[in-house]
Amino acid sequence: MSGKDFQDYVVVVTGASTGLGRAIAVETAARGAAAVVVNYARSREEAEETARQVEQEGAKAVLVQGDVAEDADCRKIAAAAEPFGRVDALFNNAGITKFAPNHADLDAVDAEDFLSLYRVNVVGAYQAIRACRSLLEAAPQPGAVVNTSSIAGVMGVGSSVPYAASKGALTTMTLSLARALAPKIRVNAVCPGFIDTPWFTKGLPEDRAERMRQGAAASTPLKAASTAEDVAGATVFLASPAARHITGETLLVDAGTHLGYAPMGMR
Repeated sequence: MSGKDFQDYVVVVTGASTGLGRAIAVETAARGAAAVVVNYARSREEAEETARQVEQEGAKAVLVQGDVAEDADCRKIAAAAEPFGRVDALFNNAGITKFAPNHADLDAVDAEDFLSLYRVNVVGAYQAIRACRSLLEAAPQPGAVVNTSSIAGVMGVGSSVPYAASKGALTTMTLSLARALAPKIRVNAVCPGFIDTPWFTKGLPEDRAERMRQGAAASTPLKAASTAEDVAGATVFLASPAARHITGETLLVDAGTHLGYAPMGMR
């Protein structure tokens, strides 16, 4: 926790009904945000719980249903922040995947899998930034965008080839927009590894989910299975005043998972 460094901020979090999105929303509220726009695609009941936790921390929560793959929905999300006159931080956290972990099985995914993932994971983030651009530029300090990418997009690993490819594209787009939108907007990305949330364990019996957690922890140098709160702290840092001179950066928050792969010449 860094005190109240988000004092009076207006924050937008896409995909905020559960997991990392919820943790980001609550963290920014705890750090002094005045208002948090909580976007969700389908899970209203879970989004209402996020809103409850946000308001428990003292911020106003604004619930907005919308699929970021739809440009009109992105504009609706931005419109929810318009009464506040600005957006200090936009967290592009909404994301989907197709589980096909055997990357050698090229028949496990098809063109529509690529397109559906790109619509949300890449195009959705682009549309959200475009919809919020004028509000981000209205912030008294450079508005901050933080895209939730993934170690999958850096290392070519993860739940499926389309997922890894979409996250790689999101990371590249982060660089493009960091150049294009400066100096009024900063754009960065965070790349989590395994996060112990329902997104990873959905549909698994508890014993298998526990084995997954243990396996994830054992495979990292830090011997840790990251929680949503672990990753939220680093994500929120990139939108904080402490990161005011950081843009176009990709921050790996994976308990060191990437160290098990060939060294990266660049990222």
